[in-house]
Amino acid sequence: MPTVSAPAAPHSAATTPAQAGRTEPLVRFAGVQKTYDGEHLVVRQLDLDIRRGEFLTLLGPSGSGKTTTLMMLAGFESPTAGEIVLDGKPITGTPPHKRNFGMVFQNYALFPHLTVAQNVAYPLTVRKVAKAEADKRVARALGMVRLQGMDARLPAQLSGGQQQRVALARALVFEPQLVLMDEPLGALDKQLREQMQLEIKHLHDELGVTVVYVTHDQSEALTMSDRIAVIHQGRIQQLATPAELYERPANAFVASFIGENNRLAGHLVARDGDTGRVRLGDGSEVVATVAAGLALDAPVVVSVRPERVVIGEGEGPNRFPAQLIEVIYLGDHCKLRLRVAGSEDFVAKVAAASAAGWTRGAALTVSWPAQASIALPAGSKG
Repeated sequence: MPTVSAPAAPHSAATTPAQAGRTEPLVRFAGVQKTYDGEHLVVRQLDLDIRRGEFLTLLGPSGSGKTTTLMMLAGFESPTAGEIVLDGKPITGTPPHKRNFGMVFQNYALFPHLTVAQNVAYPLTVRKVAKAEADKRVARALGMVRLQGMDARLPAQLSGGQQQRVALARALVFEPQLVLMDEPLGALDKQLREQMQLEIKHLHDELGVTVVYVTHDQSEALTMSDRIAVIHQGRIQQLATPAELYERPANAFVASFIGENNRLAGHLVARDGDTGRVRLGDGSEVVATVAAGLALDAPVVVSVRPERVVIGEGEGPNRFPAQLIEVIYLGDHCKLRLRVAGSEDFVAKVAAASAAGWTRGAALTVSWPAQASIALPAGSKG
């Protein structure tokens, strides 16, 4: 069972004086498991530390266990085994309303009969905060999400993006130490979704609150997160920064789930430190970074990102003849589907202007540097 806890470190923009010198995690999952039927584990032996002030995303496909993990942290589900610890104290048996977490859901969960201000004030009303203080906090929270002047409107009078801002203000108004977000932008259109991603991230940087965010959207996770836990079949496959996940995936599942990648199957035939040679099925060879633990002659999959592929004679050891199968126009760039080293679905990304005049069947040369490819264990799906 992989242990994914890591030493806590202060968030670069979020650590407060009160947090300075505190190295223990804010939240710890220790050996947590969850089953609904007593036979199939939805979450398997989860060991995870969440640092103070960080933006941690649980990323995975449907059914991976990410939302169940969030619901156990929120208190809406109970672990079958293991312990959840908050600030050094077990909270596994603590009911949701006593955990004092902010929550933001995809469906907003606003009270339709209450005004914007009343919706945002609701957590303060429950906590019996004095009206004058509550009014100040509501005004500040609405200002943070740019909804000044809309306090008297009803939710039905707002757009989807504005309703999501109300839900975010409500989650932040009582200054929780932890905010949980479950696919909060899933109902928004692409342009508004991307705008809200940046707004939420900027708010996180400004306030220093710890955020645990659930999504199946890779680009959303890469845009917003300090660290990402990629979950598949109830296990964390890799826990790392966005750049580490993208450039150095731990296995083939992470490589295929985080962004696009080309996969070339072969065997490791030579190794020198972190670099090795992989012989592909057609007899050609690729020089690549080699994942830890791979032995000579092991079956591997070489992952190559499409944007790292150069059309024409580039530098480095990896050069292959290619045949153009298809040009897919995407506005600012084109995807080229190529026949390379026995693969019929090898993809390169190029500027749209570069593809002008190329026709199906054209003979090309593709290349990429050794450090742009990584050899991973074959069949490492998680």
